[in-house]
Amino acid sequence: MQDILRAAVDSRFALRLRLGTDSLLALMCLYWAMTSNRAFLVAANQAWRGQPGSLVLLVVLVALLHYVLLAPLIQRRWAKPALMLLSLVAAVGGHFTQAFGTAFDPAMLRNAMRTDWPEARELLSGGLFAHVLVVLVPAWWFTLQVELVPAGKGWRAALPALGRWLLAAVAASALLACAYQPLSGLMREKRELRYQLMPAAPIWSLPRSMKAAQAAPGPREPIGLDAKAGPSWSATARPRVLVLVVGETVRAANWGLRELEDGGTRDTTPLLRQESGLLNWPAVSTCGSDTETSLPCMFAPVGRRDYDESRIRRQESLLHVLARAGVQVRWLDNQSGCKGVCDAATEEVLACDGGRCLDGALFDRVQAVLRDARPSTTQLLVLHMLGNHGPAYHRRVPEQFAPYAPVCSEDAFGSCERAAIVNAYDNALRYTDVLLASLWQGLKAANGGVDTAMIFLPDHGESLGEHGLFLHGLPYAIAPREQLQVPMLMGISPSWAAARGWGGDCLGRLPEQPASHEHLFHTVLDLLDVRTALRDPRWSLLAACAA
Repeated sequence: MQDILRAAVDSRFALRLRLGTDSLLALMCLYWAMTSNRAFLVAANQAWRGQPGSLVLLVVLVALLHYVLLAPLIQRRWAKPALMLLSLVAAVGGHFTQAFGTAFDPAMLRNAMRTDWPEARELLSGGLFAHVLVVLVPAWWFTLQVELVPAGKGWRAALPALGRWLLAAVAASALLACAYQPLSGLMREKRELRYQLMPAAPIWSLPRSMKAAQAAPGPREPIGLDAKAGPSWSATARPRVLVLVVGETVRAANWGLRELEDGGTRDTTPLLRQESGLLNWPAVSTCGSDTETSLPCMFAPVGRRDYDESRIRRQESLLHVLARAGVQVRWLDNQSGCKGVCDAATEEVLACDGGRCLDGALFDRVQAVLRDARPSTTQLLVLHMLGNHGPAYHRRVPEQFAPYAPVCSEDAFGSCERAAIVNAYDNALRYTDVLLASLWQGLKAANGGVDTAMIFLPDHGESLGEHGLFLHGLPYAIAPREQLQVPMLMGISPSWAAARGWGGDCLGRLPEQPASHEHLFHTVLDLLDVRTALRDPRWSLLAACAA
């Protein structure tokens, strides 16, 4: 430690220190532990029941764990740039773990890497910049002031470094042993905390997310090569149009068409409640807790029940099978793309002045599709909504469709009260209610000349402060039900149902059976009467009504 305090103050803001690389790393690990790990420290200290000195021991434990992880990797030649980069990662990650409870697992990082600029821009808030400025500037300034002492060569340099690393490993092990009882229970209950250690979690997750991204295939493996039109296609010359609305971040807990568990009275879907002919599943299990996972999974023949992400991304999707049978498939996107599932479709990504479009621009396209539908054609129109994508819920809805106040009007939640965040979220749901009710009315009006149907199914849910969590994207195994349960709607015009022999009484009973994302693939095959060996009647919601 004799090299630590050789310092000279050259000016008011200039400090010159001569430190070894290990000493600088140890100080930075301690700084990260104190400034960027609040989410972990608060939860762990509560689990330790705030015993005297527990918070100090936890800070030291986090610092030691980072030192043990990084010491073999940080060499003098690149030590300063690496530590400055890690300080940036810790500062940014610390903001998101504290503000939203974000867990930086591989799936979350992959989702972040594949997001688009309008979505990312909403997260670049004043609170983020303020947090990073306050935390990062001291770390960078201190790092730049340090003159690193040459480490020497050979065993004389390696042995002391190895000894310091072993000492840190032993100390970390001892502290872990002391904290084992409270921490083991905490980690079983809140496994997301391991992905909130900064900057260790992103360091661990990034290579795995990049490996998964690089494993994505080029040409997809064909599926459903035997797909063909069923007999109902030739039984009528009337055109058929199915509108599949892929919702975004609509959680079942706030869906108005349900029996409120808490006895609450807020109805976020008053217009849909007045519509007849719609089948409602108030709580559907999702494939994942983020778009990057759920969207490919819900269009795959086998989803969560035998989940294999690499297989899902390697194979063609439901849309390929439908197109092979002759269905005209079109995808309209107001989000961050179709994640590879719409290669077989005509894709159009909406763009409006100032960035994101309101979802009304998606639904405005439906009437033209119905008007131009030609006889003896079967069409699938997929509308990929922006929906309730957070945190800027207030940007998803026109003012005239925002009945709940006050609302959080920040792009990041910042100092917003939880009630204002929920109000902004529910206002976006009310706008979705307006759009879906209008869509169903338009489809019913067109039924004089076109057989019509609609399905509304969101990709995942959202946390709104429960358990201290916001937004979505926690690993599936530990994600709360708020992120994994969504509603679903299905509507089939009487002429379409009659042509298939589906009685109204039978259709009305379908919501009595539980549903999940896995039902979408096989239900759409049944609805559009596409015959293929891929179809599994056990996973078609319509199989119970087959004539």
